[in-house]
Amino acid sequence: MASPYDFELPWRPNFEARMALVWVSGALLILLFAVATPLFSQFAAILAIGCAVAAAWRGYQAYRRLVEASRLKLFGKEFIDLAALAKKARESAQQNAFWLGKGFPWTDIEATKLHTLIALGVVRTLGKAAQQTEGAYWIHGLAPESDLYSELAHLVGHTLIVGTTRVGKTRIFDLLIAQAIFRGETVIIIDPKGDHALARNARAACEACGAGDRFVYFHPAHPDRSACIDPLRNWNRKTELASRVAALIPSETGADPFTAFGWKVLNDITNGMIATGHRPNLVQLRRYVEGGPENLLLRVLKIHFTSHVRDWETRAASYIRRYKDRLLEAYITFYQDIAIHEAQSVDLDGLISTYEHNRDHFQKMVASLIPILSMLTSDPLQELLSPDFEPGHQRLVTDMSKIIRGNKVVYIGLDSLADSTVGSAIGSIMLADLAAVAGDRYNYGIDSLTPVNLFIDEAAEVLNQPAIQLMNKGGGAEFRVTIATQTFADFASRLGDENKARQVLANTNNKIALRVLDSETQKYIAEGMPPIKVRSMMLRYGHNVDTHIHDEYTASYQEQILEEEAELFPAAMLGELPPLHFIARLSGGRTLKGRVPILLAEG
Repeated sequence: MASPYDFELPWRPNFEARMALVWVSGALLILLFAVATPLFSQFAAILAIGCAVAAAWRGYQAYRRLVEASRLKLFGKEFIDLAALAKKARESAQQNAFWLGKGFPWTDIEATKLHTLIALGVVRTLGKAAQQTEGAYWIHGLAPESDLYSELAHLVGHTLIVGTTRVGKTRIFDLLIAQAIFRGETVIIIDPKGDHALARNARAACEACGAGDRFVYFHPAHPDRSACIDPLRNWNRKTELASRVAALIPSETGADPFTAFGWKVLNDITNGMIATGHRPNLVQLRRYVEGGPENLLLRVLKIHFTSHVRDWETRAASYIRRYKDRLLEAYITFYQDIAIHEAQSVDLDGLISTYEHNRDHFQKMVASLIPILSMLTSDPLQELLSPDFEPGHQRLVTDMSKIIRGNKVVYIGLDSLADSTVGSAIGSIMLADLAAVAGDRYNYGIDSLTPVNLFIDEAAEVLNQPAIQLMNKGGGAEFRVTIATQTFADFASRLGDENKARQVLANTNNKIALRVLDSETQKYIAEGMPPIKVRSMMLRYGHNVDTHIHDEYTASYQEQILEEEAELFPAAMLGELPPLHFIARLSGGRTLKGRVPILLAEG
């Protein structure tokens, strides 16, 4: 048994092969000697067998070292089709796990090899094999690879995928999304850049399951092929609707006067619309915020008087005559003088105060709200986000609650490359709607046993406070959020506060890092892994001649194994990972080194 203090350099010269050759040569020489001198043939045969056994043992060791060295050449791009992935999904689901590609656990053994190679000089030790132009493939050769799995329960802790452009973030999404589809779970994909392959692969996975009707497509650039998704259709409390839209107002704290006033205006208008029996939508909200709530208030007052004030038409006649053509002012005065004492309505009081607010000040306070509503109601979003069709229409109209109840797979492309501002607003209100649905599932147990897998590519484009709350508290509603970004700074830039950015990162228990070039992001990923003790060997040679004593000469040789603290995976090496290769730090403390294949789907 090897001592824990044994030390060996990885990928040193294959001395075992030379020793095996020596033993084989020895066995052949002994046999030749036995032929030339038959007198010692029996003894020679015994010696030859012993040499052959030693040669076989050294040959086996040489073969193992050759296999280790050959790993450097085995890690180009690989592909997997839907049938093979479906098989892996079924096998892993039986063990309540999901497949993460191929690789190996990254432990202190592999870390020690890595640090030793870096200390010796990678190119000097490995030669041309280390000079790959696309990254350090040799890192994946530090241990034999096999299929990587992780427990499904870990997904509830949410997942962060980080990596620079064109290194495989979306291809990891492909694998995770397809497996969730094969498990029959709800999948919601929010894709700011509109990756055609991501949508195509999700659709193909649904068709491979024999349930192509599960797939729902939404993209502003393709309104004719897009489903209509109403982000204001689901609510239990009326205040949810105002909160959903007000969350999109730019704000450093989320509690400044402009956001608060915008929320009040939205809440008063939605209360009025509900009182008149109309379902609130974004188009109607824009109409009443921009043009004023006069017509809405007039209808609400009539309905209120009819329902709660006896003989109101006769009693209000004198007020109508007094104000002549100003019917709304007559109704308001009648309400404040008479009806409020018989049937006060808090919602009506709020709508009246919004109407009576100074118009100039009103316009200043909603100046940041109006552009948001304009973005979300301009063509073609007027129909896509605020569907109001006549009966018998052929368009698919749905909402997040229906999508989750039906275990649908919805792809939401935001077209942010063409219009980043509008794309960000669409994604943000969809996330606000999802947060409200998650709250319903958590509070009322609605479909609470059905997992919901939310995938957000380029997450910094759409993150807002409801999304943070969804990640923070969505686990109890069986929401599994997977977000992808390029750098830590993307979150800080989007949210305007580094503390909020860290709040997002702290809500992700699983972190998968592909090639990362940003030093701050590299440091954040590496700091999440525990330090280790790395062993190194120090050699000392010495000699001395004493000039005072004739012929006195001393010499020394010393070997010393040292241990020092080092990173489990050096932060700077994250910038050397090849495309599709990753380091994963999973919930529970496991660290994995892996690589993912590219999913091939028909179509």
